[in-house]
Amino acid sequence: MKTKILSILTFCAVLVSSCDLTEEPYGFYSEDNFYKTAADAEVSLMYAYNALNYIEYSRGILYIGELASEICDVKSGEAYGSQDINNWTVDANNETLTYYFKYCYIGINRANAVIENVANSTFNESARKKLLGEAYFLRAYHYFNLVRVYGLVPIQKSMVKTVSQTSPTMAKNLDQIYDLILSDLKISESYLGVNRVVGRADKVAAQSFLAKAYLTIASSKESGLPEYTEMAENVTAMYDSAAHYAHKVLYDQTEYALDTTLLNIYDVYHPDGPEHIFIMSMDRSGTSEGGYSKIAMMFHPWLAGAGYYLKNPDGTLTYATYGWEVFMTTSAFYNSYAATDKRKTQLMVTQVYDATGKLIGKMGTNFTYAFPRKYVDPEFEGQKSSAKPYLMRFSDVALIYAEAVGPTTEGYYWLNKIRNRAGLDNETSGLGMTDFRNAVIQERAWELAFEGQRLYDLRRKAMVTTKDPKAKASGITEAQAAFYPIPQLEIDLNPNASSN
Repeated sequence: MKTKILSILTFCAVLVSSCDLTEEPYGFYSEDNFYKTAADAEVSLMYAYNALNYIEYSRGILYIGELASEICDVKSGEAYGSQDINNWTVDANNETLTYYFKYCYIGINRANAVIENVANSTFNESARKKLLGEAYFLRAYHYFNLVRVYGLVPIQKSMVKTVSQTSPTMAKNLDQIYDLILSDLKISESYLGVNRVVGRADKVAAQSFLAKAYLTIASSKESGLPEYTEMAENVTAMYDSAAHYAHKVLYDQTEYALDTTLLNIYDVYHPDGPEHIFIMSMDRSGTSEGGYSKIAMMFHPWLAGAGYYLKNPDGTLTYATYGWEVFMTTSAFYNSYAATDKRKTQLMVTQVYDATGKLIGKMGTNFTYAFPRKYVDPEFEGQKSSAKPYLMRFSDVALIYAEAVGPTTEGYYWLNKIRNRAGLDNETSGLGMTDFRNAVIQERAWELAFEGQRLYDLRRKAMVTTKDPKAKASGITEAQAAFYPIPQLEIDLNPNASSN
């Protein structure tokens, strides 16, 4: 009987893993005892999802997506290459960017393992399509993260089984990468139904990321970003496709919707709320970080290392963990909110209390910045919480749709739905296309702040140096800000990864 090393149970043959390829594998399977049932394949699919939970990946969402923007600064002394990300001085040896690249490909390889084995299985068609639909989604999700961070990257579409397969060639152009992303997501959409489960993808998640991918192509090419300008796609057609898939999410299903109350979106007890199209699965009962979350501690102030209470709109109190003050909201961003914006008055914290409601700390006295309450878990255990990264929300899709269709009746309708929920008046009527889309981009900053989205919006609109003072001070150009370099470690492991 021929025995194989199972890539979903070992790091040893992963495309970009830096581990010693001679070390003993963590597990084996044979053709006689694995992938023989749908339950076996389900286990492998869960292992593919688990790649999202590596802390270098899940934290990278915030280190990369928020720090390189006007929203946050990073505390002095924070490591992992975060100072260079914050100040736009990164090079190919940046630690966070190196790990992020690595874990994207670990996720890709695990998804490839499911795709290859399930595609050749004899499972019943329903089980087979569901497994494949989620695996194709995950592969597309990882490649979408890669292309937005690094631009051109190597393409690996098969499961890595031998060392000789760990040097895939660089994509010829962005068309090749996006063709793979869009194809995978379309397969996912066709195979999956609407099925809202925390931590899992369904048809609506596939449609949402199709909308976002098309919008990224359209706006990036329109803005003249390197590599995107060479793409064959037509800008108008890409905006139309973004609107098409976003419309499906907004109008063709009833499982997901805008939550009527802002704080409900971030209620840790309801990660299955109507707003959450795709949310990472983490729980305080986990045994190691990744299984549980420490995200709140990245945003919250220290305050003597003790928990404190936050006041709710109805006057009740919610317990919150102390923090490490890693991500510090800039005063300019906090002040950019209108005074009556509920995303400022309800979701940003400037005062904290004890259990009796007595004020024990306030911004400017006991801590230096307004911090978000998007990751509060009142029942955190030590440093363990159930707060989860938000990977796709319904409001994100609403704003994608508004941006794609422009200043039409429907565009204004969805933009104003977001604004009205936040307690704001309707957006100024009669805006031209450019001004309207810029208004949507600003609305996205307020709505999706601290969720790892801002850098990608600034990049695709070529606004990095105009919106982020740190980028302007660094002297970089928009072309230089468009992508981060491929990590040097990965080029050393795979010379094909070099864009030179």
